[in-house]
Parts: sequence; C-alpha cells; structure tokens
Amino acid sequence: MAILINQNTHYLIQGITGKEGRRAVKWMKQLGSIVVAGVTPAKAGQEVDGVPVYNTVEQALVNHSDINATCIYAPPRFVLSATKEAIEASIPLIHIIAENVPTRDTAEILELANKKGVRVIGPSSIGVLCPGKSSMGSLGAGDKEGIVEPNEKGGVVVLAKSGGMSLTMSNMISSEGIAISTIVGLGGDKIACTTYADLLDDIQNDNEAKALVIVGEIGGSYEEDLAAAIKDKNFSKPVVVFISGKFAEHLPQGVAFGHAGAIVSKQFGTRDGKISALEEVGALIAQSPDDIVELLKTLE
Repeated sequence: MAILINQNTHYLIQGITGKEGRRAVKWMKQLGSIVVAGVTPAKAGQEVDGVPVYNTVEQALVNHSDINATCIYAPPRFVLSATKEAIEASIPLIHIIAENVPTRDTAEILELANKKGVRVIGPSSIGVLCPGKSSMGSLGAGDKEGIVEPNEKGGVVVLAKSGGMSLTMSNMISSEGIAISTIVGLGGDKIACTTYADLLDDIQNDNEAKALVIVGEIGGSYEEDLAAAIKDKNFSKPVVVFISGKFAEHLPQGVAFGHAGAIVSKQFGTRDGKISALEEVGALIAQSPDDIVELLKTLE
C-alpha cells in the first residue's frame, strides 16, 4: 500500500495553465501519476501536456468522475476560493503548494475540510511522493533517481514540514539501501492542515510502512502533539526523530527562525522540550541527520 496516495489516485490540477501548474503536470506524470484533468477559469478547451482543461472543478468532475485528489497551484490570495471549490465538490484529498496563505484563510479551510471529512495537505507543502506508485505536487521534481522503492519488507515513511529536508533525508536513507514507502512535506506555515499526529492512524494501518521518520524543527507544538498522540493511540511502529534548529535555541524567545511556524515560546517549541516529550514515548532521537540512518539500521 502507501499512505495518502497510490497507483489508483487520479488527479485534478487547479491552476494547470500557469507556469507552476504546467511544470507540476510534467513532473507528476514522469513519476507515474495519473493526471486526468485541470482547471483554470476561462481556459476550458485547452490542453496541458495532453490533459484537458475545464473552467470549474464541477465541470471537470462531470467528465472525470474518477478524480480523487487535487493539487492547487494558485497564488496565495486565490487559494481559499480554489480550495472551497474542491471541498464543496467532496474531493477527498487536497494539496496546497502556495506559501504565505493568509492565516485566517487557512483556518477557514481547515474548518471547512473537517466538516466535510476532506484531508488537506499544506499550505506551503511541496507534496507527497510514494516511490514507484504516484506523486502529488512538486516533491521529487519528476526525478526517479536516488530513492529506493518499497520491497517485500515494506519501506519507511518520512514526514517533514520542509519539502527540501523531506527529500534530502529520503535520499540519505535510500543511499544506504533502505526503502522509502511515502514522503510527505507537510508545509511550514503557522497552521498546517495536516500534522504529524494526524497521519499516525494511516501509518499504523499501512502494512507497507515499517517505520516512521520525523524531521522536526523548533517552534510550534506539532512534535509535542505527536508525542501525545503516540501515547494515546498506542502507536506500535518504530519512530526515529531528528529535531533541527540547535543553533536557533540561542536566539531570543519569540524570534521566527526558518518557517513561519518556527517560533519558540516559554510554553512549548524548544528543541529540548520536543526531544524530551518524544523520548518519553519511546521515539529514537537522532542527534544529527546521519544518525537517522544508523538508528534505522538497528531496526532491521
């Protein structure tokens, strides 16, 4: 299997005729994704890389009822309206690549998605990649090299807020012959519509996922929330965690570092606090990126 996407995922791309949308079509198809339709208002009748374009999501679904995921390639100020259109159409999985989406808009998107039972990845997410099966968004840039596909023993799930770190860590892991099941760039904005903790049930229930790798960072409470969820859900698979930002611990409290969500407060968000919470629930802590590979090897 895999989490979130697989070889049976059929994609819509909203904003397909823009520069980034066109590039996404190419990259996704190179990695085996089935892109069946695109949407750009007032551009119906066009094609992008052989993919038909429609004016609205509703029109695309009338002609392609197999659509079960959409990638939104729209400027930040148009993300809310584009995402509302997808949520109202009950597309179960939505990916948002744009960063700097207004926080109020993201909060509204999350509320609407929860009411409708729709999952949103992002904003500021590079995407999701299931090697050998499918790619959603721009993660991987259409390149199949450097990632070991899952074998009969399954593979590792890699979750990170940073798209660059998610792919870098996956390449590092693969360089030692360890297979990757799914890579998810969750996005680095203040509000993530899907968090580490939100994906625990998916990973627990996926027989291909043999371990979970978290690339965390200072700021926010997502890693502490993950620790609480691991305990509450009795998550049974091995968890290896690297928390970046050791240098930034010396900056004054309240200083943003890296992503918009990487702000440390007195209550939560410190590297030591995150590590302590995760150690308490049995996670293996990597002190450097290289340690991730060494810790994974001990699990084989």
